[in-house]
Amino acid sequence: MKYMLLIHSGATDESGGAAECTVEDWTSYDKEVKDAGILVSGESLADLVTATTVRVGPAGDRTVTDGPFAETREVLGGFLVIDVPDLDVALDWAARCPGARGSGAVVVRPVADFGA
Repeated sequence: MKYMLLIHSGATDESGGAAECTVEDWTSYDKEVKDAGILVSGESLADLVTATTVRVGPAGDRTVTDGPFAETREVLGGFLVIDVPDLDVALDWAARCPGARGSGAVVVRPVADFGA
């Protein structure tokens, strides 16, 4: 079953990276996921200041704003889609993710399969 791991960062250091983990932590985790053969896809997202939000009102009017609309201390920094047998295995991989440390969090969501 496919699960999306939405990696949220809380506190960031002066370079904009997650304060509780290093580049080496991410490199190691990425290698583990690839070596386990469960990686479907994954990307790190560009800096939050490059985000744009689009909302369409009931009359079809479009509103475009810079950045995310909701105010939050956490920032969606990236995602992985993994293919594992069940939720328990997905949760284990999420717990191993450097983004889950400290002020970060990893949200685990099943990927809908409309062809089933």
